[in-house]
Amino acid sequence: MRDHPHGEHSSHPDVWTGRASNRIQWLLALGGAAIVALGVELAVDSAWTSGVAPLVMSVVGCIAAGLLVLFLTLAFVHVALRVDMESLEVRCGHIGVPRRRIPLTHVAGAEVDPHVTPRQWGGWGYRWRPEKGTAVVVRRGEGVVLRLWDGHTFTITVDDAEAAVRIIRDRLRSGAHGPAH
Repeated sequence: MRDHPHGEHSSHPDVWTGRASNRIQWLLALGGAAIVALGVELAVDSAWTSGVAPLVMSVVGCIAAGLLVLFLTLAFVHVALRVDMESLEVRCGHIGVPRRRIPLTHVAGAEVDPHVTPRQWGGWGYRWRPEKGTAVVVRRGEGVVLRLWDGHTFTITVDDAEAAVRIIRDRLRSGAHGPAH
């Protein structure tokens, strides 16, 4: 999905947006909801004879673990990348958190990585590995790899990564962005 400029003869839109989704995360979220339901079921329909403390710990444990699984998986069901004239913004999940904004003045270059996998990064989500950099990985497949002026990299899995890289490179050339001090 892209926003196209109206009435302009630009080779690229002023704002490009792209996203990537992972349907498997919905199954994990469903598992989190089931754990919450188990906690509610324990609270409502238990006749534990061993006392109140084990029941409370079980109920609270199930509800807390279920909510944690539910919210953490929903945070990475999809990632959205927005590239405008001055920056890139990465938003995760339905509420857009975690979010990262990178000014184009901090970007030295961009490449397409056709084979980003959760295995390379240690799983799905917002990842950091000292030897590789930072990444937002919601599925396997193509992604954008940003080389930043500070020597770090930032990788985002996104559909149509080639278009994103083309636009980022064009913005870097036309803006003559250099390292920000």
